[in-house]
Amino acid sequence: MNYPVLYSLLATLGTWMITALGAAVVLFFKEPKRKHLNLMLGFSAGVMIAASFFSLLEPAITQAEQLAGLKPCWIVFSGFLIGSLFMVICDRAVGLFKKEEKSNTAFMLIMSITLHNIPEGLAIGVAFGALGSGEISNEALMGAVTIALGIGIQNFPEGAAVSLPLRREGKTRLKSFLWGQASALVEPVSGLIGSALVIYVKSLLPYALSFAAGAMILVAVHELIPACQKNKGSSYFSTLGIISGFSIMMLLDVMLG
Repeated sequence: MNYPVLYSLLATLGTWMITALGAAVVLFFKEPKRKHLNLMLGFSAGVMIAASFFSLLEPAITQAEQLAGLKPCWIVFSGFLIGSLFMVICDRAVGLFKKEEKSNTAFMLIMSITLHNIPEGLAIGVAFGALGSGEISNEALMGAVTIALGIGIQNFPEGAAVSLPLRREGKTRLKSFLWGQASALVEPVSGLIGSALVIYVKSLLPYALSFAAGAMILVAVHELIPACQKNKGSSYFSTLGIISGFSIMMLLDVMLG
């Protein structure tokens, strides 16, 4: 197996395991403290926003400059916009299920989290797949690892966000856990697809990198930041999480650059 593809598989299996850990909260606790979840969600948002530029958009521009035809700015612009629209379509698809008479809260919850995990897996796959386009640098490798780390951290509360409501609806602890961890099983699959595409169709790399950036920015701004601001009161936990996540990602990029 190609090493970037293998790395992508291992990374997405890792993010799935973190989701499973989050879902396992239902086995031991009634509800984690809100401020801790806010901190994790904020940190993930900060990491994902920074990673979208330093590890995805910036290399996308560099790769686009090597392609003949469209100007690099239009390649990155179109990829970023399509990635954002893809996430909007995913949200709309979830909304369609709400109109079905047979739909229920548990199904909607699982579908929503699962759809959001698809572009996250793609982002990890694209980041690791980009390593196959040339010599693997420490900067590129650390960028891919950091993207996986940021997504993994925010998967922990996502796992809990599925399993805990299911438990409140009357499901057993075991069933709640199993459904919670299952919501992230799409990440290894989409990660493999993303990494394979950019490795074997190299001209797609700048589009794929900017696509992943657009999807991540939309998830961070539309989902993570509003979620970490809920019921925060006067606490700065969520805000400090965003700042620290962005700062750490930026620091790693500068140090490795």
